[in-house]
Amino acid sequence: MTTDYNEGLEVIESENIDLESTPATYEVITYPADFTLEGLVSKYKKGSMTVPGFQRNYVWNIKQASRLIESFLLGLPVPAIFLFTDEINNEQLVIDGQQRLMSVVYYFDGYFGEADKAGRRKVFRLTGLNERSAYHNKTYAELEDSDQAAFNKLNDSVLRAFVVKQLTPNGNTSVYHIFERLNTGGTQLVGQEIRNCVYHGEFNNLLCELNNYDNWRKIFGSIPTHKRQKDVELILRFFSFYENGDNYERPIKDFMSNFMRKNQHIDIEKRQNFEKLFKETCDKVIEFLGERPFHIWSGLNVAVFDSTFTTLAKFGFNSDLKDRFNRLKGDDDFIKGVRGATADDSIVELRMGLAKQYLSK
Repeated sequence: MTTDYNEGLEVIESENIDLESTPATYEVITYPADFTLEGLVSKYKKGSMTVPGFQRNYVWNIKQASRLIESFLLGLPVPAIFLFTDEINNEQLVIDGQQRLMSVVYYFDGYFGEADKAGRRKVFRLTGLNERSAYHNKTYAELEDSDQAAFNKLNDSVLRAFVVKQLTPNGNTSVYHIFERLNTGGTQLVGQEIRNCVYHGEFNNLLCELNNYDNWRKIFGSIPTHKRQKDVELILRFFSFYENGDNYERPIKDFMSNFMRKNQHIDIEKRQNFEKLFKETCDKVIEFLGERPFHIWSGLNVAVFDSTFTTLAKFGFNSDLKDRFNRLKGDDDFIKGVRGATADDSIVELRMGLAKQYLSK
């Protein structure tokens, strides 16, 4: 596990191991499909093909994107993209190939990238090609005016896609694991980054909003949000244990993913209740325990956090909470429960029970 993934957190090896051990049992089929670039752009603009949850920011520069367009114009091979058929939402999710797809979309649109804060967009001219190239510095519209044959060739160029469809069990439960194996960017996506992609919806929006809550930032211990979304994952971890802790089974990665999938499109009332619960608990933690209360030994200990934060949210805050919390942290069994095999079923039950014993009476 990369160091930036655990930045600001106490490294617990069992947590890292648990994140990598998922016995997935699904029946899926994968089949090839050839799309013309014109067809791909149309599907994207109609919303039937989506890049889920702003999967990853568009990171290619205009030279990289231009060389891709040139490859199509020259008839050179281009790597395939991978799509997941989401029958629940009637769309195809781009699980690998976002940079290629968006480069094509931007060129056809005439502008490179999204608008800046002032609403301005950069005209997309093919950049970085050999100056003797017939396509050098051409926009999509100029290509149509100057070389109709090349324009038609680009529109009709084919980008192969491998379409993945889950057969059993019903639903989209396999998409997390498929994405986990297929994403091939320079920095592999992990944990909450993948959930952000495959479980995009109102619950994910809520998690991201709560992550910017002032008192939560004081608890987590850094004002900038975590580069690998570990702070967002901790909020999900809390809600998962708060609502479904009695049914916990490892691996914890799947425990959180399943909870996020089931709540992907939460209704307004539940969203409001979650928001109120989380913010009020954060406020009380700051009031009674101060900032960075779960940084016990080195960085933030996720097991101390999940057991303490969940217990306080469920059972409330005693006036002598700080003393109770100090005694809990000194309990040898609790230390075992937050520094050893923290994702094991029995260890989770142990630390949750001790947190309740010390903090709720």
